[in-house]
Amino acid sequence: MSAATASPTAASAESALDTAVELLRGRKAAVLTGAGVSTDSGIPDYRGEGAPRRNPMTFQTFIRDEHARKRYWAGSHLGWRVLRDAEPNLGHRSLVTLEERGVITGVITQNVDGLHTSAGSRRVVELHGSMDRVVCLDCGQAFGRDSVGERLEKVNPFILLPEAVSIAPDGDAEVTDIDNFVVPECTVCGGILKPDVVFFGEFVPSGTFTEASALVQAADVLVVAGSSLAVNSGIRLVELARRRGMPIIVINRGVTKGDGRAVVKLDTGTSETFAAFVARLVD
Repeated sequence: MSAATASPTAASAESALDTAVELLRGRKAAVLTGAGVSTDSGIPDYRGEGAPRRNPMTFQTFIRDEHARKRYWAGSHLGWRVLRDAEPNLGHRSLVTLEERGVITGVITQNVDGLHTSAGSRRVVELHGSMDRVVCLDCGQAFGRDSVGERLEKVNPFILLPEAVSIAPDGDAEVTDIDNFVVPECTVCGGILKPDVVFFGEFVPSGTFTEASALVQAADVLVVAGSSLAVNSGIRLVELARRRGMPIIVINRGVTKGDGRAVVKLDTGTSETFAAFVARLVD
């Protein structure tokens, strides 16, 4: 049975790590990351153990319901301030080292926290956008998130960051008292502003997915880390790798939709696993 078609190993964690390292040795890998890569930076996982059940904002609701936009922007602002202060963790830094040493060709991320870029990764494809940008849905004008945040706080001086905020990986936070909240408008046309992220009910921009696909096609191995692959964009990239006969490595605590396509599954944390890759693959 070839490496590309073998079933996931049921061996020990150390044996699985050995197998993954040998698959990576002498090859170029693309890495697909999810929320589990950022948990060590204090950003929670959507679907990990202990994660609360949520009903995230859909694009359709955001567009049609002014009250929902108020709730979203109030919560998103508090969540953004937490994301903005988050620091890259050992996993992010290890990926930078692996890229610098030619082990990986780049990172495709489902995360919107910007931590791969902050850590120093050079080639990052943000499948679902980034919370540090805001766009106008009417005229297309783009804004930096900090500038919009300053305007938001000026017209909503009561909005204060609690000592502890419950946030989600998309930068949202739970806020209930928003009756008096004023949603910022586009300063160019007065249109609706939205963080430059893909909401539920939206599609990943075609150009972004094409760039992600090209990164997978240029690699010899695909590593999936910290993602349950419940979102369609991620599993499409895994399927692309499978069809090309590429070995697939999955690193995630718990079951993922890609386990059946993986040559090896590591039920381990992403930070320590990427650090182990550095120790074994970088001279």
